[in-house]
Amino acid sequence: MEAFNGKNTSRIRIIQLTIFLSSELLRKFMDIYSSKFAVILIIILAGIFGLQLISNSNNSQLIDAETCELYIKDSQINSKQYLNEFDKKCLEFKNLNP
Repeated sequence: MEAFNGKNTSRIRIIQLTIFLSSELLRKFMDIYSSKFAVILIIILAGIFGLQLISNSNNSQLIDAETCELYIKDSQINSKQYLNEFDKKCLEFKNLNP
């Protein structure tokens, strides 16, 4: 299990604050048929989507050029963590151009 560092705990606090604020706003505007409710709901969902994009941008999969194996760059120890999976397009390309 991954240990929490400062970056992870700050993300968790942001998510908790977003959930708290959204619940407070929903208490004030409980009429689900009003246009305010729809706008607030869209803003909340867009915020959650933005947080997911920001948090997932660091975990992009990379392809080793020599072996076509997928790996993730570990930022804590600055090394590659191989996933024992291979990219099909890369393997096909290597087979076409030996």
